[in-house]
Amino acid sequence: MTLQSSSPHSPVAVATCDLPTLRQSVLDLFCEAAYKEGEFTLSSGQTSRYYINGKLVTLHPWGGLACGRLLLAQVPAEAVAVAGLTLGADPLVTATSVVGTYEGRSLAALIVRKEAKGHGTQAYIEGPVLPSGSPVVVLEDVVTTGQSALKAVDRLRDAGYAVNHIISLVDRHQGAADLYYQEGLGFQAIFSITEIQSRWAALQRAGEG
Repeated sequence: MTLQSSSPHSPVAVATCDLPTLRQSVLDLFCEAAYKEGEFTLSSGQTSRYYINGKLVTLHPWGGLACGRLLLAQVPAEAVAVAGLTLGADPLVTATSVVGTYEGRSLAALIVRKEAKGHGTQAYIEGPVLPSGSPVVVLEDVVTTGQSALKAVDRLRDAGYAVNHIISLVDRHQGAADLYYQEGLGFQAIFSITEIQSRWAALQRAGEG
């Protein structure tokens, strides 16, 4: 995609345009870069007729900034940090923290390891040490069963933080929301998989016209 300075896809516009316009741009980026149809095996072991790779959006030249803005708008005011399980959440946590700084919010960025660090402090969590009870929000790029984000929640709670909310870019509607509800966690997603699939199909038809 060629980025023009007057387009909502340009770095300047992405940093300043209104959130509804930004959301539509990110939706189109998911369709163009991250969503594919076929036969796939997911990390959960489930098979799927489609695959969505959130990192192709969050590591895109302007995608990370855009996602940071969209996520920051959903982070509760009382939160003092955003966190997530490596690797998928790493760019989201960083982008949201950086965008927060530009918008006058101080949000620490915490990265949760899948396994304890094998040397030094052998910590599960990378980032500044916060006071016990600090409210932390967990971020995720795409949720399916919900287990990855829940693992991050458990690690953060073990470290003494208060974690009551998860925000994902995409919900595949395969059990994550129900799991979080059962665990007493608030949950919201910027996009549903059905919205992405509908937009992808429309773009495919337009391309064939």
